Amino acid sequence: MPDVQALAIDLDGTLLVGESLSNRNREAVRRAFDAGIHVIIATARWRQMAERIGDEIGLRHTPIIACSGAQVYCTEISQDIYDTRLPTDFVEQLYKICNEHRCIASATVDAHTWLKIDQKPPAEILSDELRWVEQLPANDSNPAHLPRIATVQGSSTIGLVRELQSRDFADQVNIFDSIGPSGKTVITITAKTADKGIALQKACDHLDIHHDSVVAFGDAGNDIEMFKIAGQSVAMGQADDSVKQAATHVTAHNEDDGVAEFIEKNLL
Repeated sequence: MPDVQALAIDLDGTLLVGESLSNRNREAVRRAFDAGIHVIIATARWRQMAERIGDEIGLRHTPIIACSGAQVYCTEISQDIYDTRLPTDFVEQLYKICNEHRCIASATVDAHTWLKIDQKPPAEILSDELRWVEQLPANDSNPAHLPRIATVQGSSTIGLVRELQSRDFADQVNIFDSIGPSGKTVITITAKTADKGIALQKACDHLDIHHDSVVAFGDAGNDIEMFKIAGQSVAMGQADDSVKQAATHVTAHNEDDGVAEFIEKNLL
């Protein structure tokens, strides 16, 4: 296998099963890190969650690709090296749709995520990062408060958001489908400039390594652009065929520690 200087690893459906990090995956990634291989966490979630996973593994000074490529945060200097937001006009109409129709919606802004849901969740679910609101703050015009990423669950509301995007913002906004913990469809919304491939290149530039020396792991459509940048790419066993076809390797299902399986066989 060519010289590997970094691993770029997606979280949901890749390194994690639900919210859990297995001992085998943790140990394999930590052993690779201790052997001198950089580890870049690349997730659709906000960066604080990724930082916690990094701390659990024992990673230090690692770049984090968060919000599906809208943010690259460097833990070493505690600041962003890439940050892109949804366009203002789209956000205003998105919030209006979500506020006028029943749905579960989220919007990740600077250091926190707004969660719009009918009833206030239990206190143990909320945190400084996750804040419940009855209505998304549609009149907040501060550019720093534009979301990097938003999600919507609710079939009728999703239909209205798709119509808005395809009619007026097809060249500015991405929409990706996923399946939420409840088994229902959730759409993830980012700017076109939010791209795990662009973000991976930014992380490589920061680490002063060539992108060809990276092995990228993922399971979903938004990982494919990262696969195109990385020298090698690994699709999880449960990934769609389109993801597998875009990868140079296929490993085991995430529930069978596919990340660890590939690292153990090929890198350790």
